[in-house]
Amino acid sequence: MKRVLALLVLIVAGAVAAGVALADRGGGGHGIGHHGKVVHVIEHATTDVVTNQGDGAGDVVGDLLTFTNDVFDRTNSSKVGSDQGYCVRMSVGVSWECVWTTILSRGQLTVEGPFYDTRDSVLAITGGTGKYANVRGSMELKSRAGGTEFDFIFHLIG
Repeated sequence: MKRVLALLVLIVAGAVAAGVALADRGGGGHGIGHHGKVVHVIEHATTDVVTNQGDGAGDVVGDLLTFTNDVFDRTNSSKVGSDQGYCVRMSVGVSWECVWTTILSRGQLTVEGPFYDTRDSVLAITGGTGKYANVRGSMELKSRAGGTEFDFIFHLIG
């Protein structure tokens, strides 16, 4: 009887371990390793406005960039949402510090981090709503079309 019970415990333990391993693979889609899901959208930067600080003469630390733009699917063919946010100029000709929310049909994702003038960046996902209520992770920001469009590649965990 002890052998049967030990075998049964071993089988149950193996099944639980396999279940945990499969559950950790994420929510489907295009995953990053085994830790999450990728959401890829493309922003069309059509409403960006810079409010200059000081005497209003050009690019200075403290300038404010605000926007509310349309967001398209990864093929850039269908509108799937919008975004809204702001950036503060931190280093002239180098970088802005930004906060924005991407609004999609199943929820919102908020990010914070640097936007560089001459290279791509990675921002932190600081929260979400709806389908994205418990996520964390990072978002790759990649310039395209001469800076008039941007890839938002959200790497979601949770």
